[in-house]
Amino acid sequence: MFTTVASLLSRKIIKISLGIIAGSFLLFLLLHLLFPLKLLVSYSQIITARDGSVLHGYLSHDDKWRMKTELKEIIPQLSKTIIYKEDKYFYYHPGINPVAIVRAGVNNILKGKTTSGASTITMQVARLLSPKKRTYANKVVEIFRALQLEWQFSKEEILQLYLNLVPYGGNVEGVKSASLLYFGRLPDQLSLAQIATLSIVPNRPTSLGLGKNEILLLQERNKWLKRFERDNLFPEKEIQDALLEPLEARRRPVPKVAPHFSYRLKSQFPKADQLPTTLNPAMQQKVQQLAYNYSKRLQRYNINNLAVLVLNNRTMEVEAYIGSPDYSDQAHAGQVDGVKAIRSPGSTLKPLIYAMGIDMGKITPKTILTDVPSSFAGYNPDNFDKKFNGRVSVEKALSYSLNIPAVKVLHETGLPIFIDKLKRASFRQIDKDENKLGLSVALGGCGVTLEELTGLFASFANNGYYRPLRYLTQPKPVTPDTARQVRIVSPEAAFMIHEILTQASRPDLPNNYQNSYHVPKVAWKTGTSYGRRDAWSIGYNATYTVGVWVGNASGEGVRELTGADIATPLLFTIFNTIDYNSTNQWFSAPKSLAFRLVCTETGLAPDDFCKNQAADYFIPLVSSTQKCTHEKEVAISINESFSYCTTCQPAIGFKKKRYPNLTPDLIAYYDNSGIVYEKIPRHNPTCTRIFDSQAPLIVSPVQGQEYFIDSDSPPELMLSCQADNEVKQVYWFINDQFYVTANAAEKVFFKPATGPLKISCSDDKGRNSDVQVKVRAE
Repeated sequence: MFTTVASLLSRKIIKISLGIIAGSFLLFLLLHLLFPLKLLVSYSQIITARDGSVLHGYLSHDDKWRMKTELKEIIPQLSKTIIYKEDKYFYYHPGINPVAIVRAGVNNILKGKTTSGASTITMQVARLLSPKKRTYANKVVEIFRALQLEWQFSKEEILQLYLNLVPYGGNVEGVKSASLLYFGRLPDQLSLAQIATLSIVPNRPTSLGLGKNEILLLQERNKWLKRFERDNLFPEKEIQDALLEPLEARRRPVPKVAPHFSYRLKSQFPKADQLPTTLNPAMQQKVQQLAYNYSKRLQRYNINNLAVLVLNNRTMEVEAYIGSPDYSDQAHAGQVDGVKAIRSPGSTLKPLIYAMGIDMGKITPKTILTDVPSSFAGYNPDNFDKKFNGRVSVEKALSYSLNIPAVKVLHETGLPIFIDKLKRASFRQIDKDENKLGLSVALGGCGVTLEELTGLFASFANNGYYRPLRYLTQPKPVTPDTARQVRIVSPEAAFMIHEILTQASRPDLPNNYQNSYHVPKVAWKTGTSYGRRDAWSIGYNATYTVGVWVGNASGEGVRELTGADIATPLLFTIFNTIDYNSTNQWFSAPKSLAFRLVCTETGLAPDDFCKNQAADYFIPLVSSTQKCTHEKEVAISINESFSYCTTCQPAIGFKKKRYPNLTPDLIAYYDNSGIVYEKIPRHNPTCTRIFDSQAPLIVSPVQGQEYFIDSDSPPELMLSCQADNEVKQVYWFINDQFYVTANAAEKVFFKPATGPLKISCSDDKGRNSDVQVKVRAE
């Protein structure tokens, strides 16, 4: 009977208990839905380098130094110390410790005051998330929030929250902030003595404040270390070493390495707690120091700003980023980021122009171009030194950075194709200004950034493929197979550009580069903008691409400012520092690239009369196979006084002779410069044939142009043309009325009337060309 009653009672108790538990759980779920837990924690944003070191830190939105401690930074020593000191049963309770609550309640009732608490780590997190006055009602809320935390997060995540929120006095919160600001290292780099120090401060942040009462803090640290030893928390040797370690806790400034780089990423990713970047801290420090020292030398020329970008060509990671030599230099706009600033590129885009010409089969390195005064629909480019070189090869034109040949190649290949390639290489300002650009873009008539230029040159190093620059690390390494690639030029053209860009004399080794085995081989190009406002030098090898810009953030030009003299010395100083004693691995020629003999007079495949020949790269089935025509055979009279065409050539009484087959622009240059060349005798004056090709090219005035003149004192307009070698005289007509006879290279002037004008030019072979212009009075 008694057994039956006891059994029934026991079942009833179990049912009641289960009912209470179920009811409590349902009540918790209901309250959890009505009052959800919200983690509104504002962390300080930190920018880290590739090795995990902190580059820069920024206050949280509530002006706290509250840096997020990542799970991987919570090393065993740290977690064991915190759990031992704050909550030994952390891994065994559901957020509250009933035994500790009962014990604290009894002690407090017996003594009539609060003598001990019962807060677990989870409950402390709940209180830190929403600080309230310490009352019994708020304690109940704290318990509820602790249960919510345990319901939603793992123990490791709760411990992480505690370490992120624990106070250290002032506006410093969290272990990571305290360890960085007071010990100058990250949590996973702390010693046991430093961990013990950080574990005791939060309970007494006033009396044990870091950097204040060092003697008392040392005593408390050692007291706890001895407790650790007593309870065998750590090996005895570690404890003894920790006891002997001096206490050096002092407030340090937050790291401010690569400020332009850091601020750029902060602006781009404002909500990220931590941004792991590709920056190489050792390289950054070296390049920053080189840039700073070099900038001091430039100040005597009134040159105050420069910027440097270093890319790893294999990964496209940014390893060094110098926005200005001195971020704190307010007098010279040191906070302006020169890597992102839009500037004129000068001649730095020329390699892409020539690479385009190579890919379109129009040129090869030995192709001869004319560097003579030229007009392109009113655009009259000039060389940097105001001189002309006549006939030059492509490789000389590029290595000497001649302007007119580059514009000619761009004119031949097509401006729209060139702009499209720049857009595909992420040139943003080019994309915006596309409809405003002309052929002057070849010489700097556009806006670019150092970042864009460096990325473009890195594409040459990557077989002509452009890949976006990487600023942040990624879980998986980026390879050419996994990255977004855009073909800018062919591997063959890229290789030819490599070879050309190594031909110019280096400022560090003007005479004996090949004998300097420890110095890295570099392909490089300079640029100087109009008005000498920007000096550029961009270089690359198989490993790195380095971009250097020098100038004034204000845009003020300086007479001494040129890419070759001012920017290039810093470029090679950087290369010799970051890549010294490298293997000097250079680019291999693509298998599809071949050699052939060409005539040195034209760079074309030689004909029978070509005496001087040289080896040249070419792309089979792409490069032109046109035969050389630098000479032509002409029938002339026995006394060489005049020439014959096929119509008037006599059956006997003549001879044939080879003459230079010069282009009209080269003839005009020779004539104007007084350069002697062998001229074809004038055509047989009795011949009646009318020629229908190679009419004179009217250079001035320019077709379709409007000319504004002062009606009270109208200026004279120039008439000028370029004609064939055999042309001796030309005849000018204005509105179909004969005006004057002149020598082929002679410049003629006239005073125009307002209104539309038709200008015509006929040569002594009867060939004619016209232009239409308008003259308006101002």
